[in-house]
Amino acid sequence: MAKNSIFATQRYKTIIMKKLSLLFFMLLAMNCRLSAQIAVPKEQPTLDFVMQLRVTLGASYSLGQTPHGVRNVIPITGGTFEGPRLKGTILNGGADYQLASNNGERTELEAIYSIRTDDGTYIHVRNCGIISTGKDDKGQDTFYFKAAPRFEAPSDSPYNWLNNAIYVCQPEWSPTFQGIILNVWMVK
Repeated sequence: MAKNSIFATQRYKTIIMKKLSLLFFMLLAMNCRLSAQIAVPKEQPTLDFVMQLRVTLGASYSLGQTPHGVRNVIPITGGTFEGPRLKGTILNGGADYQLASNNGERTELEAIYSIRTDDGTYIHVRNCGIISTGKDDKGQDTFYFKAAPRFEAPSDSPYNWLNNAIYVCQPEWSPTFQGIILNVWMVK
């Protein structure tokens, strides 16, 4: 019986040591992971300017309260765009479909429209983004408006490069332009 008792004690000590070793290595791994998350990557994305869109808009209308929030629609009636590698017009017939939260502090937007370059190439655009208002830590008003347009250009066109990148855009307002100005950058 004493032999079984000694064997059980040794086995118990072995199990405890294995568990402590496992715990030690888990803590060490967590510490390494936390340290890796703190370090700023050496390479960071850069932005290259692609174009400025000057979008004209029609009168907005509301579908009212839906199960997802308040749905507003802003017709896109035309406009122009220009950048270092392309230039053209924004076609009538698109719209910006906005979904506002019930408290009005957050709006999801999805603008769907087409553009035509000066050489006659049609390009489909789907621009999704967020508009957010609120207060910062000091009680000051905040405003955030960013979007990520996606382009669908013909594969055999000189604009195929638009299909293969991520883009971000930011609005700009002008007192002399009746519409919205969007500046677009490619994430490199």
